[in-house]
Amino acid sequence: QVHLEESGGGLVQPGGSLRVSCVAPQRTVDVSAVGWFRQSPGKEREFVAAIRWRSARTYYADSVKGRFTITRDAAKELVHLQMNSLQAEDTAVYYCAAKFDSGSDYAIEGTYTSWGRGTQVTVSS
Repeated sequence: QVHLEESGGGLVQPGGSLRVSCVAPQRTVDVSAVGWFRQSPGKEREFVAAIRWRSARTYYADSVKGRFTITRDAAKELVHLQMNSLQAEDTAVYYCAAKFDSGSDYAIEGTYTSWGRGTQVTVSS
């Protein structure tokens, strides 16, 4: 397992942008993918985006396609989630997670075995 740490959350107005980042301070040689999930009050945690560590191929939830972009800096072991055109419905705690198996079920929370503590993103005027 690797320890993950999120940063970059905060308050932003509707229509604004924010970038959250995830750092894995330990070696990521065994990581197959890193994903972002989010959880709003009273709702279950849901998949947002994922990136395969070696190929950088990306996957997105339909609700964020065209607005969010996930990227990774392999040398710095960083994963960024750039969020544009933010809406009130995007308000949530955003979690970074690492996946170590070779499966392609990137949207399935249970396939990720290392998690960060989350960072709050609030979209409000």
